[in-house]
Amino acid sequence: MLYNAVGGALALGIAALAWSRSRRGGGFYDAHVYGMHPGVHRTYAIAGLIFGLLFAALAALHQEAAGIAALGVFALVAVFYGASFLQGARDSDD
Repeated sequence: MLYNAVGGALALGIAALAWSRSRRGGGFYDAHVYGMHPGVHRTYAIAGLIFGLLFAALAALHQEAAGIAALGVFALVAVFYGASFLQGARDSDD
């Protein structure tokens, strides 16, 4: 249950962060060099929501082992988004 709760909270946090970043245009490096335009942020927001629903379903079904595996996959997605987001976040053109 703990892995599903942590995964759900992280997934919804990433979804909220990605959605808020999709509402802004971003700077030159964010949008043009690193390719993190609003559509990419929206894609990560949708992926975060899907993972949030997955963690909720796994918690309801008491699937701890599947929750651990899903958390591992989500961690990989979150690291990819974080690395892309942090490269663009250094931009001072915002």
